Amino acid sequence: MQQVLREKPHSGALFAFRGKRGDLIKLLWFDGQGLCLFSKRMDRGRFVWPVTATGTVALTSAQVSMLLEGIDWRRPERT
Repeated sequence: MQQVLREKPHSGALFAFRGKRGDLIKLLWFDGQGLCLFSKRMDRGRFVWPVTATGTVALTSAQVSMLLEGIDWRRPERT
C-alpha cells in the first residue's frame, strides 16, 4: 500500500477505498494504537468518488463528511 499511495499507513492519513458498484466505502486509519477500519454501504445511491490521475487526492474534513453522507462534495450547494 505504501508504494501505491505514497503514504505511510501509520502517518495519520485516512485511506478510503470504494467498492466496484460504488455503494460501499471503507476507510482505514491509524489512531495511535492500531489500524481502524470503518465500512459503510449505501441503501440507495452511490458514493461520489474523486477522479485522479495520480491515484491519491487530498480532501478536507468537510469533504470527507459529505462523501460519507452521499453528498456531491465537488459541488456543494449553500442555502
